[in-house]
Amino acid sequence: MSERETYTVEIAGITRHLPLFEVAPGVRIAIFNMLGDTIVVKATAAALAERLKNTPAEVLVTAEAKGIPLIYEMSALMGLPYIVLRKSYKSYMGAAISAETVSITTGKPQTLYMDEKDTAFIKNKKVVLVDDVISTGSTLKGMEEVVAQAGGEIVKTAAVFTEGDADWSNIVALDNLPVFVE
Repeated sequence: MSERETYTVEIAGITRHLPLFEVAPGVRIAIFNMLGDTIVVKATAAALAERLKNTPAEVLVTAEAKGIPLIYEMSALMGLPYIVLRKSYKSYMGAAISAETVSITTGKPQTLYMDEKDTAFIKNKKVVLVDDVISTGSTLKGMEEVVAQAGGEIVKTAAVFTEGDADWSNIVALDNLPVFVE
């Protein structure tokens, strides 16, 4: 088996070698998976919390799954509650609200759901959206749609990385990952 090519990043003072995977013919991305990497989660959460310290936020929102450890740590550091938008509906979620997205890593439509209890909680609250990587913006748009349906006000969006050459100037991000086109 040949060794997979990687892309090296330094984020929040930590170096990681991200594996490159083809997501479309001739298009590869560096996969940032912070699940299980406590050192990266703690460092990036602290760096993002510091950059958001003057934001008038009342609640943090992310989509499952890779953003969960990040938002948990940010919640603890910032003293704010958090909400996780689920990718599958569970009966205990009651009258959930939803929006459809297409992730670059799956290439398939996904639905984001906000639990009925979270819908009631977020109404009229100032929200910071949090994600690990913002690539195409599809998941971000889905999160924005769900928060809007619930009556929350998005005041900032934060991510460890943005990806590609889109205009991400409105995102509080620690760095940008390139898209490798062959």
